[in-house]
Amino acid sequence: MKLAFAVFKYFPFGGMQRNMLAIARACVARGHEVTVFTGFWQGAQAEGIGLEVLPIKGLSNHQRNKNFYNSLHARLATKQFDGVVGFNKMPGLDIYYAGDSCFASKAYESRSIFYRMTPRSKMSLLFERAVFGRDSNTRILSVSELERAAFRRYYDTPEDRFDTLPPGITRQCIMTDNHQQERATIRSELGAINGDTLLLALGSGFKTKGLDRSIVLLSRLSKELNARLIVVGQDKERPLRSLAKKLRVDNRVTFLAGRSDVPAILQSVDVLVHPAYRENTGNVLLEAMVAGLPVVTTDVCGYAHYVSNAEMGRVLSSPFEMDAFVQAVEHVLTRPRRQWQERGQIFAGSADIYDRPRHAAHFIEKAIGKHCG
Repeated sequence: MKLAFAVFKYFPFGGMQRNMLAIARACVARGHEVTVFTGFWQGAQAEGIGLEVLPIKGLSNHQRNKNFYNSLHARLATKQFDGVVGFNKMPGLDIYYAGDSCFASKAYESRSIFYRMTPRSKMSLLFERAVFGRDSNTRILSVSELERAAFRRYYDTPEDRFDTLPPGITRQCIMTDNHQQERATIRSELGAINGDTLLLALGSGFKTKGLDRSIVLLSRLSKELNARLIVVGQDKERPLRSLAKKLRVDNRVTFLAGRSDVPAILQSVDVLVHPAYRENTGNVLLEAMVAGLPVVTTDVCGYAHYVSNAEMGRVLSSPFEMDAFVQAVEHVLTRPRRQWQERGQIFAGSADIYDRPRHAAHFIEKAIGKHCG
């Protein structure tokens, strides 16, 4: 089959973008031809996968997204594809990979009517309804039970249009035999001395991931911990740097931008802090767990139940309370590191968390193959 994959923008350190590329590779491995259409591509082109970067204009994100859809629609009209797989919500998709949370839920439950009247909100709701509305034929690759329920609540989407995907993290994050050496190497690179406690904030999208909460946490932790916050991800740093400076912890926050050596970094730190405001899934939680790293996160994360079930840290109940966050992190840090490593090894060896791309490729074949027939 010839497949068109559509994504507003690609950068190598975005979770949804990594999933998109993994699914594209899984489809190619099964003999299909994949072309990715995007308005922005950062990094090297993936071998064996076609790429078309469409010229997009607009002063705002929603204008650029709308223009991308219009350009994509015109471009697809000149080519023959068996199916279109979207990784952002937009009209005309045969399949949508549901990596984003329900916009209607946010717009109606935590925003005012004035927010819903903005051009950005109107376009987002329109594009979301084009995917999830009852009159749509788009099949949905679902990755979060929480968000699936929200979509059905707002759009009455028929249950039989959803296909459920398991998580799909890389096995490279599993704790290696030389984890002690990796830990020593990275900690030396970061300038950590004996007795330093390294907290890790991992993931692009600093606002939704709750990086501001983690910076406040740093200012509240016991001084005996000698805590530092390592931030790995790609997003706007300035407002978070300003907050750290205001709280007088700017000398203890290190921004590393996106990194390709995340598995080694997971071995070098002491706890993953992920106090997200919204999180459809949370692959980083699983990546930390299989690396033997404890996690402190919020119950809004779709994969938070893995943390609770495997006893690999703490899950904070909503509504979020900073005191509870501080207490949870300090409690986790009192436990011996070997305990987390042993639990992480058990989880890594028993959990079904690695095969999302293969399952997604199967569902794509099944849905588009039936459509073609």
